[in-house]
Amino acid sequence: MLIIPIKEGENIDRALKRYKRKFDKTGTMRQLRNRQQFNKPSVENRAKRQKAQYIQRLRDQEEI
Repeated sequence: MLIIPIKEGENIDRALKRYKRKFDKTGTMRQLRNRQQFNKPSVENRAKRQKAQYIQRLRDQEEI
């Protein structure tokens, strides 16, 4: 549960913005989306490998 203390005379828009920022940092939505469907460990490992290969390719291109 997120608690955002509102200071006296603080604009509600600013407090809402702080809430949204704090909510994003907790990663709640990412976690919910990941839990919506089950991915086999082999599929997750393959995706991690592909991402690592992609990043390595980008780094290699920067060196050239």
